[in-house]
Amino acid sequence: MRISIFVTALLMSTIAGTATASNTTAEQIYSAADDFLQAFAENQADEGFSVAFDSGKLDARLSLATCDESLEVTFSGDPWKTTQPSLLVSCEGLRPWRMFLPVSVTITGDAMVASRPLSRGERLTESALSTDSVVVNSIRRGAITRRDQLVGMEMRRGINAGTVFTPDLLLTPAAIERGDHVIISARSGNFSVNSRGKALASAGIGEQVLVENLSSSRTVRARVTAPGHVEIPM
Repeated sequence: MRISIFVTALLMSTIAGTATASNTTAEQIYSAADDFLQAFAENQADEGFSVAFDSGKLDARLSLATCDESLEVTFSGDPWKTTQPSLLVSCEGLRPWRMFLPVSVTITGDAMVASRPLSRGERLTESALSTDSVVVNSIRRGAITRRDQLVGMEMRRGINAGTVFTPDLLLTPAAIERGDHVIISARSGNFSVNSRGKALASAGIGEQVLVENLSSSRTVRARVTAPGHVEIPM
């Protein structure tokens, strides 16, 4: 309780001590926040999204040290994953300070949805995809808005028609299946030597996989670079 009283007194003392100067007011903070959000809305409009926003509430008596530079405003989190982000408002002048301003932001636009029920393990094709207008940032796991991010992906679980696609619903299909014959490239700079091998496990592009070299019968760990191709350092 004493700590709380002390902190409150310290804050009031700071405000009183700066009141005689030309202090940064709540109105100035709102103005900087609105300019930032308006610019964000205009940028997203160019990408086909509609943004509505509302600044949070500050005590009208708020008074911070005067800032001899323009206030800097950024999102403190990802506005595409919540409708209630906060803005970080800061002064980098001679008497620096920073504060958080809660705001409401809705981003509406087309997101990719399932055009029909989809099963676990199903590989996505163009016919499985459709679009629908949604509040994109109300979907906590992040709505997918681009068709090219979905075609060829595999469903992690089944979903109903109209379900918005999110990253957690998808699996990157294996570029190599266990038992596949592959080309092993031993590479050093621009020089490489190729040999034939057999994959001992399934893996996607960029992943490591054990491969048996069919010429030497040795087992090596290689990185998948493309379907049917792996690479090892020389």
